[in-house]
Amino acid sequence: MSSVVVNSRPRASFGRGVAWTYIGIVVLVTLFPFYWMLRTAFSNNYELLQHPSDPRPVGFTLGAFARVLGIASPDQAKAEGGSGASVDILHALLNSVVYASISTVSIVFFSLLAAYAFARLQWRGRNVIFSVFLSALMIPGILTLLPNYILVRDLGLLNTFAGMILPGALFSAFNIFFLRQFMLGLSSEIEEAALIDGVGPLGMLVRITLPMTSGPITTLSILGFITMWNDYFWPLLVTSDDTVRPLTLALGVFKQSSPQAQPDWAGLMAATLVAALPMMVLFMVFGRRIVNSIGFSGIK
Repeated sequence: MSSVVVNSRPRASFGRGVAWTYIGIVVLVTLFPFYWMLRTAFSNNYELLQHPSDPRPVGFTLGAFARVLGIASPDQAKAEGGSGASVDILHALLNSVVYASISTVSIVFFSLLAAYAFARLQWRGRNVIFSVFLSALMIPGILTLLPNYILVRDLGLLNTFAGMILPGALFSAFNIFFLRQFMLGLSSEIEEAALIDGVGPLGMLVRITLPMTSGPITTLSILGFITMWNDYFWPLLVTSDDTVRPLTLALGVFKQSSPQAQPDWAGLMAATLVAALPMMVLFMVFGRRIVNSIGFSGIK
């Protein structure tokens, strides 16, 4: 008897080659700005003016990072074409951590409570009120900036973390919708058994629903942290003091602080890399969890 050998490897085809070529081009286009940022950050500003299109770092130096971290003296900074002005990037980095962390915890916490009430508790007018909440998704965020600014100003919260955090800390229509839809798919058998044992609504939320919803909560926390970390316009409206100014605003100040006609591009790219590095690490660590949680639709 003759045996048939089956080749399990996929056959090469023209369509597959085109697909891989397209993917390769997309990856190169996506990664090229990051490479150019690194190339500029490790370059000397004076050399950049003479060799603007050289793909390699020109006049390789770590001076840009020294200027950003406040290690270089004003004379050393000017010698490499940098600014002699002082911008406390590390303090701005700490401000961003505080702003993004507290905002994310507050938004996710209150969204979790609201989603649990809409999904697992029975009360009159629940669906009507949820529809009103959901309509907030159709309101552009730019329309709420001026009323929120006036409210923060009248409360005397300008140039404070409370002024930056409070307007968005209590409500997020998308987070409530996302968590509610997930909770609607949870099995009610465990909750019914807990009710028989005398567990109240708060106990069921903490002991039953919360562990089963840890995936979506983690996803919303990571995405919310990234959003708050990159927030620019709202902190720009309510802050003018370096004591609470986040990193996104400090980068703009760093760009404008150069006394030369040419901005400190190497220093700006080094500061941008410092700002982007925590988000890159966050995605590398939790990237798979984010994708799996977004695609997860229920409990098997």
